[in-house]
Amino acid sequence: MILTVTLNAAIDRTVAVPNFRLGHRHRAVESRTFAGGKGVNVARALKLLGRPVIATGLAGAATGSRILERLAEESILHDFTRIEGESRTNLAVIDPTSGEQTEINERGPEVRAEEIDGFTEKLLYLAQGASLCVLAGSIPPGVDPAVYARLIGELRRLGVSVILDTDGEPMRLGLRAEPAVVVPNVVEAEEAVGHEFNDADDFALGLAGLLEMGAGEAVITREAGCVAIVGNGHDRRRYEIEIAPLEPISGVGSGDCFLAGYVAARYEGGSARECLAYGVACGAESTQHFGAGSLDPSEVERLLPRIQVRELDVPAGVG
Repeated sequence: MILTVTLNAAIDRTVAVPNFRLGHRHRAVESRTFAGGKGVNVARALKLLGRPVIATGLAGAATGSRILERLAEESILHDFTRIEGESRTNLAVIDPTSGEQTEINERGPEVRAEEIDGFTEKLLYLAQGASLCVLAGSIPPGVDPAVYARLIGELRRLGVSVILDTDGEPMRLGLRAEPAVVVPNVVEAEEAVGHEFNDADDFALGLAGLLEMGAGEAVITREAGCVAIVGNGHDRRRYEIEIAPLEPISGVGSGDCFLAGYVAARYEGGSARECLAYGVACGAESTQHFGAGSLDPSEVERLLPRIQVRELDVPAGVG
């Protein structure tokens, strides 16, 4: 079983607005509403890929009820902890004429310490039947930024491999707890290691920095694919994996689908390069759909032969 954790779950509304311009009145030509938050999007994609997954996290008040209703409508197994505060609503505006997207994300509800404690108890119960757990997305305001670090420590004691995808202080503290894998995008990775990535050497140093901060393996997603350092000790490998960009319908949630593909292949025992390539194929295919976490598994398989995998030297000192 795979678990996904979304502490800041949301109702995600995506609208298509041709020729979108700030300060002007527009009419949307298409709209979709989903249960959202990174972990929920990952769970949706994992279900579409046919992997056993349970989505868990926090859901509050009327919006929280809508989130759970949407999950039930999609037949996504879930077991959320109810909280008093109102879960957030996010809006993404896609301009189909330019491909640009604008996202407006609410901060989320205030969460009490005892609510986090109750969720932790539930997560550890669910984890008894899990081999992988994805901790993904932002944390609600007022929640201790060390919450992911705490959960990683507890899950590791149960023998569950943890994949971390967040940013800011929750990432830095979470890395100290030594997750199995960390999967930031370029901006999140740059913030974590404290320098920009302008060329291949910068990315290599960034990956090495994430490992030094505590990750067992590090993957940085980017528009064309990903770069990664995987394995342990003398078996360390550095990969650059890319696919020629597809004409996108929407890029919202493509990183979440990459993560779902990577986790799906890892759950099935795939090699590191197979997991990364499958993740890139899933992320690319998801751009052909309107709505985060959506993909077509048969089209993913058709994209796999187009994935380019390059193995590069591991930076000196990374062992």
